Amino acid sequence: MSRIGVFVCWCGSSITEMVEVREVVRYAATLPGVVKAVDHQYLCSGAGQKLIVETIREHHLDGVVVAACSPSVHETTFRKAAARGELNPCLLEMANMQEICSLVQRDRATDKVKNLVRMAVERVKWNRPLNQIKIPITKRALVIGAGIAGIRAALDIADGGYEVVLVEKGPSIGGHVVQLAEIFPTMECSPCIMTSYMAEVVENKNIKLYTYSELETLEGYAGNFTARIRKKARSVDMNKCVDCGMCMQKCPVSIKNEFNAGLTLRPAIYVPFPQAVPDKPVIDRESCLQFQETECGLCQEVCPAGAIDLQQEDEIVSEEVGAIVVATGYDLMAKEMYGEYGGGHYPDVITSLQFERLISASGPTHGELRRPSDNRVPKSVVFIQCVGSMDASHGISYCSKVCCVYTAKQVMLLRNRCPESKAYVFYVDIRAAGKGYNEFVRKAIEKYEAIYIRGRVSSVSLHNGSLVVRGADTLIEEQVEIKADLVVLATAITAPRGVETLARKLGIAYDLHSFLSEAHPRLRPVETNNAGIYLAGVCQSPKDIAESVAQAGAAASKVMGLFRSRDLFQERGVARINENTCDGCLLCHEACSFSAIEMKCLEDQGEDRMRVVSSIDKKKCRGCGTCAAMCRSNNIELDGFSDQQIYAQINALGLR
Repeated sequence: MSRIGVFVCWCGSSITEMVEVREVVRYAATLPGVVKAVDHQYLCSGAGQKLIVETIREHHLDGVVVAACSPSVHETTFRKAAARGELNPCLLEMANMQEICSLVQRDRATDKVKNLVRMAVERVKWNRPLNQIKIPITKRALVIGAGIAGIRAALDIADGGYEVVLVEKGPSIGGHVVQLAEIFPTMECSPCIMTSYMAEVVENKNIKLYTYSELETLEGYAGNFTARIRKKARSVDMNKCVDCGMCMQKCPVSIKNEFNAGLTLRPAIYVPFPQAVPDKPVIDRESCLQFQETECGLCQEVCPAGAIDLQQEDEIVSEEVGAIVVATGYDLMAKEMYGEYGGGHYPDVITSLQFERLISASGPTHGELRRPSDNRVPKSVVFIQCVGSMDASHGISYCSKVCCVYTAKQVMLLRNRCPESKAYVFYVDIRAAGKGYNEFVRKAIEKYEAIYIRGRVSSVSLHNGSLVVRGADTLIEEQVEIKADLVVLATAITAPRGVETLARKLGIAYDLHSFLSEAHPRLRPVETNNAGIYLAGVCQSPKDIAESVAQAGAAASKVMGLFRSRDLFQERGVARINENTCDGCLLCHEACSFSAIEMKCLEDQGEDRMRVVSSIDKKKCRGCGTCAAMCRSNNIELDGFSDQQIYAQINALGLR
């Protein structure tokens, strides 16, 4: 006979406003198999958990039902309490009477809770003790992306005493932050900050750096991943190179310089920027004449150290790691997508990133703001915000979050460098959420005399050598026309190109806009649906530098928390396949998002032949149940979700 205890939570008053808790307790006490039913103000509190532990021991319970709020929030808490009472945690079930009842049910809420409790009681009778799966951990981390978030995560993990493999797809680490002139709201020199960060990476003995490299494949599971990394051919022997620069001077190719946001040109063999790490040149094979069926080889001829190796090939290396931090950063929407603003048509219509390069001391004009078309100092500059952001016509419904504040910063930079210039800002809404951010924007308006105009710009055209910006001021309901020497577009932040392919390699989810998805927005904001893989920075959603660094620290702490355990214990609820009756259709293999199902050959009893069946690796399985739903022959069962348990719940609805 079952000995079940039922515990009903008041959850303060959020449940009792709709549910008669004491009536539910009286009803639960009458259910078959229930030996004890009690209520408590806050079951998740220390006193509530102590009540559960003591009741389990006193009444020798072999099953527990907790009627409270969301299992996604508190199931782990109550299962740990059951374990302290020497009851297998899998012999506890929860009835969610808040999210699916008290918050949504206006009539007969108490009756619905009674049904939920009765169903949970019948289900827990069929629960079976399950044991955790013990997995040894490889205590090395892989960090993908070496912008400010990736560097911070790598340094934190390395400073914690663990080895880190840092992979960056570009020829240098640093990301977008090193391109900026100054950082809001402190107005510190951005390259100065990033240069010290980058130097720390090189000096840290626990960090193994791969630049100009990408993740090729990933196999394994939390604690035991095997990452295959493609080191792309740089075509330069970095051990021989003496940094003389002769190769770059003689290269006949000129293409747009990515670091300067296309404002200047660079050769096919180049160093990305002066503070680059590593500070050795790389050959861009897509632009190099030698690799475009045209004989050249000038760089090889003039190199005094013989460092140019045009025969160099990509190399695949394998690294064993236990956890992964993804910090792949972001891209910006191309200004050419906004022809009505003159993007791509007029050289004096630039992006905010191009403005940063123009006003940066390391930029093409060495910090002097000059118009790209004629090199004149602009006397009138119009900043247009929300170019792409919150624009359903271009498929972007979200706010890019940092544009309002960095536009205010750029207004200040403009007025400091060019005191005679006027600044106009067209905005849809001011969103400056952050410590001191709203005051920062007010400073741009009040102290730096920026003219803010609420309304969207309808067009930017060229008339008599000047840009004419037309829009509407919705506050005074009048049309506005401004002659500008320079127009700066705050284009939308987007997910990095190719991140969907990376997400599929990692087995993690991404949203409608291709930003990587966290496991839970409130409770697990840096974790992903694939255990052992964490997120940091703008790859998840638009955010500022401070938030990116904080999230990088959070991801690093998660990694170190995992590594501090001797072993990793997998979730108890995994899928099981009856290999004796499996028909080998392999639909489950195709459906599994975690690569936990493999083909297996078995000798067919009674016949001299082999047959193919599906086999589940319990260490990789995450207990999602997709395979069980796909199985046509009903040969897969998920621990904790057996047919008996499900049917017991369904049949309980017919009991009164």
